[in-house]
Amino acid sequence: MATGGGNLPPSAPATPLAARQSRWIGQQYADITKLRELAARHDRAAARAQQRVARLNTRIEKLRHQATLLREKSQRVLAEIPEIEQEIKQHERDIEAATNRPGGTAIGSDVTNLHYRVRKMQQKVVDRQQKARALELRAATKTQKTAELKVKVDRYHEVARLAEQEAAAYRQRADRLQLVTETDVAAHLKSGAAASAGTSDSPQRSP
Repeated sequence: MATGGGNLPPSAPATPLAARQSRWIGQQYADITKLRELAARHDRAAARAQQRVARLNTRIEKLRHQATLLREKSQRVLAEIPEIEQEIKQHERDIEAATNRPGGTAIGSDVTNLHYRVRKMQQKVVDRQQKARALELRAATKTQKTAELKVKVDRYHEVARLAEQEAAAYRQRADRLQLVTETDVAAHLKSGAAASAGTSDSPQRSP
């Protein structure tokens, strides 16, 4: 009975001091759990912010691509204008040659047709210029949108950074507290074992 009882921890704290130590250790474990929970919450907030950053970056690249396509289309539209202008100049030379013929002939349908074609081509030039400006405006709007999204990305980057710092701080506090608690538990068990051994050996010393 005496030798067997020395290997078992005491069923209840023998003194009020031991009871307070046991409650204190239990509270420390509860604090560790709470700190790790807070760290996990901040980790989740950081991950959520990084997820939003990834989605916004994808949207930014899509808008940039669309803006590039619009600008390329605008350049292609503008590239058609010089050829039209060359045709206009050629028609104007033809009109001038027809109206300046010797003998003062009346203006015929061929000349009026050339005038009409010149006006149509001038309208094409204006239409293409207008179309190019509209495409440039759409591209600029998308570029502006990417700038606004970039601001959001920077803000979410900052949120994620701060959340990661908070999570790391809570984990460090939990690790330090766990180290202290484990030391306290080891000391508590050692003192409990020593007290139990002392009570089991005391009948053998008595006469």
